[in-house]
Amino acid sequence: MDVTEQTFASDVIERSHEKPVVVDFWAAWCGPCRMLTPVLEREVAAREDAIELAAVDVDANQRLAAEYGIRGIPAVKAFRNGRVVKEFVGAQPPQTVAAFLDELLAPPESARADSRRLRYASAEQNFRA
Repeated sequence: MDVTEQTFASDVIERSHEKPVVVDFWAAWCGPCRMLTPVLEREVAAREDAIELAAVDVDANQRLAAEYGIRGIPAVKAFRNGRVVKEFVGAQPPQTVAAFLDELLAPPESARADSRRLRYASAEQNFRA
């Protein structure tokens, strides 16, 4: 989905409260951008609607590019709960993009720790019973 300065708040910030949104900051003249975009599209599609992909043309949306500190493109930023949680700059191979997306979908460390504590408490309770 193409995102503009007018739609960024709803398409990225608000949407990222429902599921992760990966934003590809790019430009038409950028060769590495043209290499990365199909990789992003393919890897996001492989995750079956778990991640939203948005594209921001930095030439047409210079305020957004400045607001998010875009100094080089392609720049990819992942949003969760209205804020950037992961990012990378430059064209990356498919394996790196896949790992980036998989890490984005992984539960936060605090959730994993809570899960371990619950399993431990349950095991302890079963042991004492």
